[in-house]
Amino acid sequence: MRLAIHPPRAGILSGSSPPATVLGWNVQATRHQPFSLASTVFGVSRQSGRLSMRSRIHSQLLGIQNTPSFSAGKKFQLDDLIEAQQFDREILADIFEVAHEMEKVEKNSPGSQVLKGYLMATLFYEPSTRTRLSFESAMKRLGGEVLTTENAREFSSAAKGETLEDTIRTVEGYSDIIVMRHFESGAAKRAAATAEVPVINAGDGPGQHPTQALLDVYTIDREIGKLDGIKVALVGDLANGRTVRSLAYLLAKYQDVKIYFVSPDVVKMKDDIKDYLTSKRVEWEESADLMEVASKCDVLYQTRIQRERFGKRIDLYEEARGKYIVDHDVLNVMQNHAVVMHPLPRLDEITVDVDADPRAAYFRQAKNGLYIRMALLKLLLVGW
Repeated sequence: MRLAIHPPRAGILSGSSPPATVLGWNVQATRHQPFSLASTVFGVSRQSGRLSMRSRIHSQLLGIQNTPSFSAGKKFQLDDLIEAQQFDREILADIFEVAHEMEKVEKNSPGSQVLKGYLMATLFYEPSTRTRLSFESAMKRLGGEVLTTENAREFSSAAKGETLEDTIRTVEGYSDIIVMRHFESGAAKRAAATAEVPVINAGDGPGQHPTQALLDVYTIDREIGKLDGIKVALVGDLANGRTVRSLAYLLAKYQDVKIYFVSPDVVKMKDDIKDYLTSKRVEWEESADLMEVASKCDVLYQTRIQRERFGKRIDLYEEARGKYIVDHDVLNVMQNHAVVMHPLPRLDEITVDVDADPRAAYFRQAKNGLYIRMALLKLLLVGW
């Protein structure tokens, strides 16, 4: 196996040496060649590592020196985060455990220096508020630094005709990880195939948004207290909404889940998602009656009708918008334990007076995005 030998990074674990070292040099595997010197030399297995994961992570992140430095750094199972199908239940549970530890880190900010010496590039070809800022906040709260471009479609060399592949090859030379949002479905997969550093898909057109789905499932678990046996209503623009597509893929990992699709006719959920759910024996149902569905479900996941996906067909946009609105009438039929979620931004599909209801979980949901993205950056850059 060919190894890449790099000078040691200071402070990868707060106050401790890097997790895998030989004579002061950090030894890492090259891209797509998993290698953990810690597990090879010290015999740290995946299973034994998981037994004390919660206490170990918490100790490392807060700089407590009661664990050996080599107990960290077990390689994360994934090289890139491109689509929701990459995850299984075990990986999801582990990510959520790390995210829970990140809540403690954030509350003790400035806290951790886990990612000191690492640089993240955010390459966004479409507008973003929550995703871009939460990734940048996550990196900085873990001691890392950020290079950012807010509108790469207009203010990068893409405007001059540079290919995505050339841009990625250039940007990876300046950074240790790339977080990218693009207007074309499949762009993230192209970027990952090109890059030698990890790539995180922060949304690729109408394709997928896997980190949003992770924070959504994490939020459901925190709010409802379980993931098996739940009923979830996906409402709004299901044809163009990458968040609902990724969420459907993740919900299929759990048992006895039922999904309701509630949308205007022009933006119904596409057949590939329905076929996938059927292949996984996940029960789903299309409905035009939001009130009836709201009375049955544990999670009402509302989305906006995305005007930017309609092109010149403004007539179809106007036909779709405003048909399904979550207001107090909808809240009145919902169960007391149920929650309303939304990936945001919202327009008029949830009335502002709903915000005061404790079942309105969408701002707590947005905050959870910070913890999930802190966990993902830590796992991709320095491992478990």
